[in-house]
Amino acid sequence: MERRSFLTRTGAGAGVGAALLAAPAITHAQPAVRWRCTTGVPRALDTFFDTTTDAAQRISDATGGRFQMSVAPVGEIVPMPQAVEAVVGGVVEAAHVYAAWYTGLDPTWAFGTAIPFGMNTRLMNAWWYKGGGGAMFNDWLRPRGVQYILAGNTTMQMGGWFRREVRTLADVRGLRFRIAGIGGNIWHAAGAVPQMIPAADIFPALERGTIDAVEFTGPHDEEKLGFHRVARFYYYPSFWSGNGGLGFLVNLRAWEALPAEYRHIFTAAAHEANLMMVARQDSLNAAALRRLIAGGTQLRVFPMPLLRTFHDHATRIYTELNAANADFRRFYDHYTRFQREGAGWLRIGEDSFNNMMSELQRPRAAGAGEQRRPS
Repeated sequence: MERRSFLTRTGAGAGVGAALLAAPAITHAQPAVRWRCTTGVPRALDTFFDTTTDAAQRISDATGGRFQMSVAPVGEIVPMPQAVEAVVGGVVEAAHVYAAWYTGLDPTWAFGTAIPFGMNTRLMNAWWYKGGGGAMFNDWLRPRGVQYILAGNTTMQMGGWFRREVRTLADVRGLRFRIAGIGGNIWHAAGAVPQMIPAADIFPALERGTIDAVEFTGPHDEEKLGFHRVARFYYYPSFWSGNGGLGFLVNLRAWEALPAEYRHIFTAAAHEANLMMVARQDSLNAAALRRLIAGGTQLRVFPMPLLRTFHDHATRIYTELNAANADFRRFYDHYTRFQREGAGWLRIGEDSFNNMMSELQRPRAAGAGEQRRPS
């Protein structure tokens, strides 16, 4: 009561109340904006699609409903391969996509998501936000009339579902593998037959035997898609996706027409989406992997001799891309330099901690570690 009386006597209470009442007017003074956003996945893939809709809801909430962005699943407005064209042409103002889907336009697009034998999620975020990667990528995109705001990550992906085991290079030759981008180029160099198939069409192709193997993201999404029902062997690691960054590809004219407050809110919502999608993936994938193993899925690790062969092919392909594409070379030099420096720190900090915890949590034989009593 004394505090309320003091505020009333001094006029401070009235000032605070007036400020609170006036605050929504700042947002309401801004124009009403309606955007459309396409995505590259169906609604059922919740780790991806819900990340997009949650970001749109956050933008609406933070602007008092003045900035609305409707989100459409793949194919409702345009199919996934046409998303870039749709954003550039103003058919939609935004698309939530993996940049690496568009390496067919230019391999440099891969740096907005991941390159084979590249960074993990931690390093990708460091390079993008604080190492100059994001600014560099958007400088490259500006003449194309778009920009890319990182807004999600699948984290480290799995190596895929295989109908038969892959032990040697002989098992790779002729393998019909659903995989795209530079990773697909590496598998092709090793003798596989890479194919790009939209998410909704993968299971029927795997079930009919049109393809022999498929990579997508991780256990939760892949359990939903049912790959485990027709392919028993689940491989790791995905050397082509140490992380899976995705973002909002935005029409530059539409972006620059937004009030500055809306641009800040959109960017903050994208940053939140990046954090929350990683949390989604880590929580859901752990439970899904346990269910898959309990159901008979056979985990397999790619043999190191095979990984070394893939790495050799990747090195040759990067040499060819660097020679043929000056933009790719500029990004590759910048990216790999940051990766080398950052990986050293993570090996000392993160990796050593993880290895320690794995060892400490490993069951020990009875009596191990106990001090022997003197006789």
